[in-house]
Amino acid sequence: MSFTGNEGTTISLQQGAAMTRKYCNSTTESRKAVFYGINRLNEILSQQGCVGIRIYLARDGADNMQLVLVGADANEQDMLSGVILDQGLGCPENCSADNPLNSDQ
Repeated sequence: MSFTGNEGTTISLQQGAAMTRKYCNSTTESRKAVFYGINRLNEILSQQGCVGIRIYLARDGADNMQLVLVGADANEQDMLSGVILDQGLGCPENCSADNPLNSDQ
């Protein structure tokens, strides 16, 4: 199998809210989300041969949940010599206003 660049599925707000609520109710983790800016994401996506982004769950030096983002090519391989991102802005420190994805609304 190869990556095509079309992986992933669009879901409704209700589905996303149910999934994030289930996660929050099943963990002691306080981090709800991590934000990355468009320019940083484009650094990964604009690499030659990149068809998407793989996201690894991680912990930073302060033991906060973090994400590590790396480009992936059509052969399903991480682009390890390319751009790798971490240190996105975490929520609850940098959250959207309360909405169905980040609260019990």
